[in-house]
Amino acid sequence: MKNPARLALIAALLASALATAGCLPLVATGAAVGALAVLDRRTIGAQTEDQDIELRAANRVREALKEPGGVSVTSFNRKVLLTGQVASEEDKRTAEATVAGLPNVRSIHNEVQVLGRPSMTASAADMSITARVKSALVQAQDLHANVIKVVTESGTVYLMGLVSRREADRAAQVASRVGGVQRVVTVFEFITEEEAPRTAPRPQ
Repeated sequence: MKNPARLALIAALLASALATAGCLPLVATGAAVGALAVLDRRTIGAQTEDQDIELRAANRVREALKEPGGVSVTSFNRKVLLTGQVASEEDKRTAEATVAGLPNVRSIHNEVQVLGRPSMTASAADMSITARVKSALVQAQDLHANVIKVVTESGTVYLMGLVSRREADRAAQVASRVGGVQRVVTVFEFITEEEAPRTAPRPQ
């Protein structure tokens, strides 16, 4: 018999991914997003601040760059990951400096590439990889997918979250085996094995 909790998590992650892509109205995904928030290892306050950081940073970077739209901002527990493509090193530095000036930002991991704007085909391929990596993490019996955030840029998969070192190694291993993944970069914040079981799945 399938695990009801795991099926609920898969549904929540799928709904969240579709909402991010603009495929579902917010009213249809409220319950799913709420479920993910409860399972998240971050405090509710940190989750709220992460959302605020992402919104403010995206707006500020868009205003600061000469060719806006190429930088994506992901915040997890106030730790910011910058990905995307820009036209110059100056734009890359400007993006980081802009985000650094925002309140509540603890650190910045700048992975922006100086390559110009990404193509629609490349962006679609990255979205597909992200979906497959999330699915693989859900299927892993010794991981809890909801505590790991997945971001893909030009085939490189970035993993964020509050995890133990065992979980970090396992998640990187799972992601690396997904088709289309060229490289896996971990941007985790570590907790102890004693802290992790609070939301860790039971062996099946």
